[in-house]
Amino acid sequence: MQPLYSSLNLLEIHHLKNLLEAEGIRCQLKNELLSRLAGEIPFTECAPQLWLLDERDLERARRVVSDFGRGAVAGPQWQCPSCGEALEGQFSACWHCGALRPQC
Repeated sequence: MQPLYSSLNLLEIHHLKNLLEAEGIRCQLKNELLSRLAGEIPFTECAPQLWLLDERDLERARRVVSDFGRGAVAGPQWQCPSCGEALEGQFSACWHCGALRPQC
């Protein structure tokens, strides 16, 4: 089977691995340490790759990767009901006091 996802950005590939595992999709990271050799050998040969452990998860995994590629969608700004702090829409809790965002 082909790798599901490949990237030289280790933070990106680890985040995607966490997203897949949160959905119950087991995967394996390969070539993680080879990324240090990019430039010495072709980057296409040393980029870290995510491989599925169960091919039956392929369609669900592709949806997770597709959603990951779109990025986060921020909601409207909101004000913390506990401390009054103004917060951007992507936050689900107040950074100042820790209170959860009220449900609409």
